[in-house]
Amino acid sequence: MTKLKIAGVPEHFNLPWHLSIENGDFSKKGIDLQWTDVPEGTGKLCQMLRDGSTDIAVILTEGIIKDITAGNDSKIVQVFVDSPLIWGIHVASGSKHEKLSDVEHGKVAISRLGSGSHLMAIVNAKNEGWDTKSLQYEIINTLNGAIEGLTEGRADYFMWEHFMTKPIVDKGIFRRIGDCPTPWPCFVIAVRNEVLNNNPEAIVQLLQVINNKTTSFKEIPNIDQTLAERYHQKIEDIREWLKITEWSQKKLEENTFDKVQNQLFELDIINNKIAFETAVQ
Repeated sequence: MTKLKIAGVPEHFNLPWHLSIENGDFSKKGIDLQWTDVPEGTGKLCQMLRDGSTDIAVILTEGIIKDITAGNDSKIVQVFVDSPLIWGIHVASGSKHEKLSDVEHGKVAISRLGSGSHLMAIVNAKNEGWDTKSLQYEIINTLNGAIEGLTEGRADYFMWEHFMTKPIVDKGIFRRIGDCPTPWPCFVIAVRNEVLNNNPEAIVQLLQVINNKTTSFKEIPNIDQTLAERYHQKIEDIREWLKITEWSQKKLEENTFDKVQNQLFELDIINNKIAFETAVQ
């Protein structure tokens, strides 16, 4: 049995992994796959790949490409979710800010530097024609930290996945003042190079198992009910989310990699570009 550690955010995108683990699908292939939930998101996942506390990460595309250019010794082995991530832009319910333009000079809450909430704040600022270099940040670590930070007025706005934050909007804690979709596939699977070199066959088998699950995931009986219960969502929201979410079983294409890397470079998020082969297997 090959033991592998995997980590990802505790969000609905990753239910196929949990169902496959619970059903023993990996065990049948000789893989003891141990999952860790990482509510802090992409920045923390990058750190875990670097220090070896995880072997595999299900991670935001832009975040892992940024970190590989900065020396993370990992590769992207596959796209996991092909559709864009819809980033909701949120303010505290009692905030004076009513529309997106109101927060142009506000402080943005981010989980940590290098996280999706950080990188997408820069992408959103560029989309809006704001000065990306004048952005100010408040590090809040987790979604609960964002609730505290916005409510206490330590930050003005916060970007996080639209549907995972909707219950907080529905409760009247946050107000959503806009959305910002990623202009690329949102999640990829990244593996430390040491693991790729030492366990290549196990990684092939692991991908076969998860791809088999995601291919038929939407056809699982009552999957909308299961998702709603596990992730504390309204079933109508889950059904809307399922309509716009597409999992992938394919490698990351070079033109997509170039698109992400070029935009990160243009926004001064990365200082150098790397070859496709350095980042993608």
